[in-house]
Amino acid sequence: MTSEMLVFLILVALAFDFMNGFHDAANSIATVVSTRVLRPLTAVAWAAFFNFIAFLVFGVAVAATIGKGIIDPLIVDHHVIFGALVGAIFWNVITWYYGIPSSSSHALIGGLAGAAVAKGGVHTLIASGFLKTAAAIVLSPAFGFVLGIALVLAVSWICVRTTPRRVDRWFRRLQLVSAGLYSLGHGGNDAQKTMGIIWMLLITTGTIGPKDPLPLWVVFACYGTIAIGTLLGGWRIVKTMGQKITRLKPVSGFCAETSGAMTLFLATGLGIPVSTTHTITGSIVGVGSVQKLSAVRWGVAAGIVWAWIFTIPCSAFVAAVAWWLSRSYL
Repeated sequence: MTSEMLVFLILVALAFDFMNGFHDAANSIATVVSTRVLRPLTAVAWAAFFNFIAFLVFGVAVAATIGKGIIDPLIVDHHVIFGALVGAIFWNVITWYYGIPSSSSHALIGGLAGAAVAKGGVHTLIASGFLKTAAAIVLSPAFGFVLGIALVLAVSWICVRTTPRRVDRWFRRLQLVSAGLYSLGHGGNDAQKTMGIIWMLLITTGTIGPKDPLPLWVVFACYGTIAIGTLLGGWRIVKTMGQKITRLKPVSGFCAETSGAMTLFLATGLGIPVSTTHTITGSIVGVGSVQKLSAVRWGVAAGIVWAWIFTIPCSAFVAAVAWWLSRSYL
């Protein structure tokens, strides 16, 4: 691989990172915007700040899973990386255009799998890492759902003798904290996925050794890029996340963000690349269902679930086609 090709692929990886922040900005800000605690521009600046400083809190366990634990590192070359990134970016653009909250993370996993299988067959997938990530598709929204319900019940019990106006005032302030924590978890988990891709590239080209630490410039570039993407925001998805699933108040917004943040912190600590979209959606549905089941627009939620189901196979298919085109023309 030439140095020009390496630079090109790093830029494509950062383009995915930017799209990740742009696409998933809604995850971080939808609740705090929908409850009118922050204006949209203030909310994205708040989220982008916490996206960036996440490097001070989290290590690189998720990056290691992406870089070494999903597909066999021995089959990785510039064609595989190109195919994976094209598959992931394509799916992100399609779902952003139609305002569908899908997973950038699983689009990337699907892209890696599709390009790897196109090159070397199914045996190129590392079963433990791929299955762990696949299990998180179900577990992360379920965990967010249960935590969201638990937090709403706990807050209701604590505030049972407090006037609604006072509760609203308290949780308008507390939602600033919960939104910041969720954005911290979002940056910590999602930026590392691009770090893992660049890590693979650097090892494949011999720029660094397999046991060398991830260069600091990669960490800053990925966290900075996802923060810029968040700053520019994916407004089409904000309305779906914050209004179409269920109506949120400051107290329910706080519970949804806090349960989502707790899920992301746990997954990132364990090195599991989870979907921030799946996590916050599960939390919002859990919070909404405590009020009454009819408070959740289950038709909208079902449409989102179908997007989740198609994410990996669709991005994998596009990645396989992109790998073939890369092999033929690049």
